[in-house]
Amino acid sequence: MSDVHDDQAFDPSVPPSGAGCVECDAAGGWWFHLRRCAACGHVGCCDSSPGQHATAHFRASGHPVVQSYEPGEDWFWDYAADRLREDGPALAPPAGHPADQPSPGPAGRVPADWARSLRG
Repeated sequence: MSDVHDDQAFDPSVPPSGAGCVECDAAGGWWFHLRRCAACGHVGCCDSSPGQHATAHFRASGHPVVQSYEPGEDWFWDYAADRLREDGPALAPPAGHPADQPSPGPAGRVPADWARSLRG
């Protein structure tokens, strides 16, 4: 299934911005799960995370599609259409954060009561 905005939503040549959420890393924060922008590679945290940086990136940039950045997951979310997408091109590696990095993560920054901080 292809959407009208697909030509701007995906750039398979761009690698991810790093192993974790850019904004959480800069602030010393933590995340529950990670999402990767399919257009520019920005890695941000999911909407259950305290920072919700992947959605904030969509709002600021207009880049509509993210892919899960969890190891073994390859689904996409289209913010503009507000729906799950199972289609899309293979993005530049790596396809997920390092397998030894826990979720929530990163190790050493997740509070003991992290589940209380999850957003609905």
